[in-house]
Amino acid sequence: MTTAEEATVCRDELRESCGVFGAFVPGADVARLIFFGLFALQHRGQESAGIAVSDGRVVRMHKAMGLVSQVFNEENLRPLVGHIGIGHNRYSTKGSSRLINAQPFLLESLLGPVAVAHNGNLTNAASLRRQLLQKGVGLTTSCDSEIITQMIAGGVGDTWTERIRSFMVQAQGAYSLAVLTRDALYAVRDPHGFRPLCLGKLPDGWVIASESCALATVNATFVREIEPGEIVRIDEQGVWSEEGLPPRERALCIFEFIYFARPDSIISGKLVHQVRYQLGAQLAREHPVEADVVIGVPDSAIPAAIGYAHESGIPYNEGLIKNRYIARTFIQPDDRLRRAGIALKLNTLPANLQGKRVVAVDDSIVRGNTTGRIVDLLRSAGAREVHVRISSAPLCHPCFMGVDMATYDELIAHRLSVEEIRRHIHADTLAYLSVEGMVKATGLPASHFCRACFTGVYPVEREPEQAKLAFEMVHQ
Repeated sequence: MTTAEEATVCRDELRESCGVFGAFVPGADVARLIFFGLFALQHRGQESAGIAVSDGRVVRMHKAMGLVSQVFNEENLRPLVGHIGIGHNRYSTKGSSRLINAQPFLLESLLGPVAVAHNGNLTNAASLRRQLLQKGVGLTTSCDSEIITQMIAGGVGDTWTERIRSFMVQAQGAYSLAVLTRDALYAVRDPHGFRPLCLGKLPDGWVIASESCALATVNATFVREIEPGEIVRIDEQGVWSEEGLPPRERALCIFEFIYFARPDSIISGKLVHQVRYQLGAQLAREHPVEADVVIGVPDSAIPAAIGYAHESGIPYNEGLIKNRYIARTFIQPDDRLRRAGIALKLNTLPANLQGKRVVAVDDSIVRGNTTGRIVDLLRSAGAREVHVRISSAPLCHPCFMGVDMATYDELIAHRLSVEEIRRHIHADTLAYLSVEGMVKATGLPASHFCRACFTGVYPVEREPEQAKLAFEMVHQ
């Protein structure tokens, strides 16, 4: 970021850490298949992309900064010859946004080459890093995914499954992994199941992906989710499953349903779009208001806005149009455009807003800066009243399990009351969905989810000063 103002505008949102994809298709070159799988998972990370493949003898890899379509072309895909492969989209949560931290990570070991693509955050990364350094293992990045790769490559055991299990015994926190060896593909999920991971079937092979939407993109059939604590091995003999660790208290990040996942994905047996609709409907039941039109803040809040409109009986219409590409350019705006802030990303439809009492539904408020600018945009477009409704509870606590979230001091709901936030964002009224309402909308029990960012009750222990450590590592 070139100025504090730009950083404030661009970072007033939640960002997921990564998307992972893997494929085992005998007799085929899987690089292009993985390319399209990563393309479907682009929403989970836009900073870097990488693919590693094996032909049963040699592992080849290409990775670079940028979107999938910017990183890969025919020239650099052509050398990626192999029938086994993994891919990764990255958004940095631990480790800065530089090529050295791009994934997959690839190492040589006594058992042969191993490459790892990781989604999540280890909450004991600092102590694991110290242990590796004390053993004389050289680390070149501040990324916990390199720690994972080193621990698997140098782990205890005569097989890759044993070495993966040895890593799992020591690791704490969130990890959904795609692991590539010379002759096999592994899918690994932490025992709490923080991050999603699923298995799909092709006519002639198998794929794994962070979300089921990527399976559909490559014409694979959804088989099942990888279970918490499970290690799945895919090789020429088929699919094999072993327990890496016994499952623990389930802790799927509830924000997968609220914001992170694509609406056409199925997670825990639920279609994400339908859950978001129900979030909006529940929000309307909890916080009705007299208004003329309901609009959604693109894109993830639109299903919730439709649910709010249907439940409340207030007509739904579009009021904001999103430019989906401006935030993903490497060209920084000049000072004049930077001051325009959110207008670079969103334009209004004044004909749908003029003189109207508007309910603006969004999925979350992090720092409050973007929401305030959106309210101002709506008023400038002629809205007579702006009633903000949020389809999640107030974000009061940072996340340490793989979401780039603000510190306590930066989280506006930690510092201010709902009424104070309302004044800060210039809204006529402001209301959040309750924690109980969020869970109810999913149709799953509360015990299925991690809700730490709302409640402050974390399912795993954090190392001392973990909040400070996580923030510093993100912003190196």
